[in-house]
Amino acid sequence: MKKVIPIVLLFIVQSIYGQLPPVFGEAYMGKVQHSDMVKTYLTPQRIVWQSDDSGESIQNIEALLKKGNGQVAVNDKNLFRFKSTADIKPSILLDYGKEIHGGVKISMGIRESKTPLKLRLRFGESVGEAMSDIGGTQNATNEHSLRDFIIEVPWLGSIEVGETGFRFLRIDVVEADEDAPIKSIDAAFIYRDIPYLGSFESNDKRLNEIWAVGAYTVHLNMQNFLWDGIKRDRLVWVGDMHPEVMTINTVFGNHDIVRKSLDLARDQHPLPEWMNGISSYSMWWLLIHKNIYDYHGDLTYLKEQEIYMINLLDQLSTFIDKDNKEVLDGTRFLDWPTSEKPNAVHSGLQAMMIMSFEAGADMMKTMKRNDLSAKYTSVAQRLKKHQPKGNTTKQAAALMVLANLLDAEKTNKEVLTKDGVERMSTFYGYYILEAMAKAKDYDGALRVIRDYWGGMLDLGATTFWEDFDVLDVANSGRIDELIPTTNFDIHGDFGEYCYVGYRHSLCHGWASGPTSWLSQHVLGIHIMDAGNAVKIAPNLGDLEWARGSFPTKYGVLRVSHTKNEDGTINTEFDSPEGLIIIK
Repeated sequence: MKKVIPIVLLFIVQSIYGQLPPVFGEAYMGKVQHSDMVKTYLTPQRIVWQSDDSGESIQNIEALLKKGNGQVAVNDKNLFRFKSTADIKPSILLDYGKEIHGGVKISMGIRESKTPLKLRLRFGESVGEAMSDIGGTQNATNEHSLRDFIIEVPWLGSIEVGETGFRFLRIDVVEADEDAPIKSIDAAFIYRDIPYLGSFESNDKRLNEIWAVGAYTVHLNMQNFLWDGIKRDRLVWVGDMHPEVMTINTVFGNHDIVRKSLDLARDQHPLPEWMNGISSYSMWWLLIHKNIYDYHGDLTYLKEQEIYMINLLDQLSTFIDKDNKEVLDGTRFLDWPTSEKPNAVHSGLQAMMIMSFEAGADMMKTMKRNDLSAKYTSVAQRLKKHQPKGNTTKQAAALMVLANLLDAEKTNKEVLTKDGVERMSTFYGYYILEAMAKAKDYDGALRVIRDYWGGMLDLGATTFWEDFDVLDVANSGRIDELIPTTNFDIHGDFGEYCYVGYRHSLCHGWASGPTSWLSQHVLGIHIMDAGNAVKIAPNLGDLEWARGSFPTKYGVLRVSHTKNEDGTINTEFDSPEGLIIIK
């Protein structure tokens, strides 16, 4: 049976290559498939740099850019060739056009020496990272996944190595007196072959690209579990999962990787442990369960969590003092930019406690535990009696708006929109957008998306980053170019906490917030009644039109909105049978 390549993945690949490469049409080297995990091979799109352009040590380099069949032969002609001496060890830097997850397959032709060819490989999410050495002030690492190591390529054979996140690959010849004909250096791209059921399109191409890049960022992290990063943080971080799950709900629908990852976190951290050692992450686990039940209505799965959920909520209730203030232990964490600001952390945790107990009350009611629903509603009301003071951050303010501790419109004006997109974070950017929507500032939220997430695209991003500070942009080069000595390296020269320099992940699922936000608030698709109904309430802001699709439990819903001259919106939709539409 012929496999179907996801439509948005086709769009993304076509945007790189100008046309769909053969690997997405007829099979080229074949595929290795396990469940819905697929491996395909991609040809380099350009030579970014070469150590020698004299034609002596590097010959016929353009051959690497030609699509081949992946099979070495004894009579291959006009192959790329490395030639080294004691003084010259040639090297090249390849660009595969888009961030991917996987490794590389290198094939060598026939040559006089039958000894393996030693090559040093350096994978990079940016040009700078691929050109770097381990350590130093720019902090390139081999942590979580190897990206800098030496391999041996067999005579008249192939080797496939690597499992990391990358777009660029530098290759150096290690030893002298080598004369090596190379048939191909193809990226081995590993991804989950699932359809993109959700979509978004408008008259603003920048927003369209941002939606697609957010979807692709999460798609790459849907590996054996739902990771936060494909180079670093190849782990199940439960708080980080929340924006990712919202994107999965929006793009891929009810996917079992979410349940699999939530159950892993639950089983890895038996109570009284906090998930990942972080109290807020245990609360995010509760909020994710509320979200996926609201979207998909799987009562059987929700009931599987009942005992753990009750015990977790009861444990959380012991961390409230006589003044109704949260006093959570463990690692007290919202996101990295707020981590050294105790007032912000407390404000955010107080808001999260309220949201967690309200979610817990709703889920207990769904499971016919009305006694516990009343109990947890009472706890949430107690927590609302405490008003945290001293927070000045957008992140905590957004959570307080969502928990109804602060007025949305006033907070949006005084905090969320202050200084534009300065002091944002890619993780909590999603909640800032949600709070702006609650304040009905859709024009402002669209500006934030264009300026903040679009700012990464302007620097060459093809996936969204672990962190992005717009103040670092001044005089910084792009990630897909060699950086002049007069410019900063946006990847290597900045970063704090765990993401200093090249350790910084440039593909982090928690940064995908605009994807679900645009579908929910611009397309106006609000899931209701455990996925049985959808309220369509578009907010086009400054857009002229928007259309798209959304996966529901009954099938794919399609909507189209056009703004009339008087500002009213004309809406058309095509809904699957059984789905209730509310307008």
